[in-house]
Amino acid sequence: MAKAMSGQNDVTPSAEGIAASIKSTKSGGMPPVHLWNPAFCGDLDMRIARDGTWFYLGTPIGRFELVKLFSSILKREDGKYFLVTPVEKVGITVDDAPFVAVDFDATGSGADQVLSFSTHVGDIAIAGKDHPIRVERDPQTGEPSPYVLIRADLEALIDRKSFYRLVELGTHHQGWFGLWSSGQFFPVIPSAELDET
Repeated sequence: MAKAMSGQNDVTPSAEGIAASIKSTKSGGMPPVHLWNPAFCGDLDMRIARDGTWFYLGTPIGRFELVKLFSSILKREDGKYFLVTPVEKVGITVDDAPFVAVDFDATGSGADQVLSFSTHVGDIAIAGKDHPIRVERDPQTGEPSPYVLIRADLEALIDRKSFYRLVELGTHHQGWFGLWSSGQFFPVIPSAELDET
């Protein structure tokens, strides 16, 4: 990544240049990144850690407004992550998921329950058919990693405190322990496995 940042000063992508470019085109609401398909400009030394912290050139980005701006132009293609403007597309590194769901609200109960997740950058997603919840389990430790789809193939890792609260709302359905939201059931763990613990 550092290699992509060196040399060719006038054409090397930079976080500052991307921020300036997107600010000049932003007109309220989420930018239409699904409509933008510029040429790939190389990789940027930018990384999103598993806890949601954004790093640029190895240093945490301390300005929330800048993180929020960058998060609004994230795109995922073929399992890789990019920041996209109408004229630039640069690769970045994402350790796990690009977002972290730090809280949720629950209304209703049982199959009528609705779960609304909030991310660390202010996105809201109501779990359901268009925003599914999934749980990956570490093959060695069995440790669960729960995710909810936020938008356009971009997921949020559900933080530990929220996941513990979600488990309290879980129920058994067709051999699985899981969660209802917006009329959809999302399996977390086979009921039989849960009974063994």
